Amino acid sequence: MSLNTNAWNRLRYTVYLPIYDLIADRIFRKYRQRSIELLQAKPNDAILIVGAGTGLDLPYLQGHTHITANDITPGMITKLKARAERLAIPVNAHMMDGQQLSYSDNSFDAVILHLIIAVIPDPVACIREVERVLKPGGTVMVFDKFLPDGQQPSLLRRLFNQAASTLFSDVNRSIGDIVSHTSLQVELKEPAAFGGTFRIVRLRKPE
Repeated sequence: MSLNTNAWNRLRYTVYLPIYDLIADRIFRKYRQRSIELLQAKPNDAILIVGAGTGLDLPYLQGHTHITANDITPGMITKLKARAERLAIPVNAHMMDGQQLSYSDNSFDAVILHLIIAVIPDPVACIREVERVLKPGGTVMVFDKFLPDGQQPSLLRRLFNQAASTLFSDVNRSIGDIVSHTSLQVELKEPAAFGGTFRIVRLRKPE
């Protein structure tokens, strides 16, 4: 992780802010909803949304009373707070780096990682932080784009990723490789958008 990389992420998502909802909601709405259904969280569970953006997950969390959300981009947090107010959903929102969470160990029953693992500079640091703040037995829901486990990217894909990772997100990350740095266990993998290029993955922290 570098401050320069964080600054670039903050800048590019500030630039994308006016069109972010148009793309991230219309295309991925049903997958966000499906992922949160698979979370099977109770209304009083402590839920953390890492890289929460403008709060597009919030409509599917109505009735939940202990939601915490963070993002590295100030404009995203401003929009998230406004959305939470419109929906009358209580949310503790913070501007925060998902690679260095300031929450205590074992603080949350569930963590949502939607479209962040392929964007954040160091996904291993992020997933380790998620593991740390998650209670034993807690659940993590991931929705993002991944290479099939064990597949190496082609030369063309590696070349394309040089531009994609700068402008949008990394297209060559493997959820299996990332999770292997933790004790988190994969419970479910479900193909999602774009013919399964995007997947919904449920992880569990051992008791």
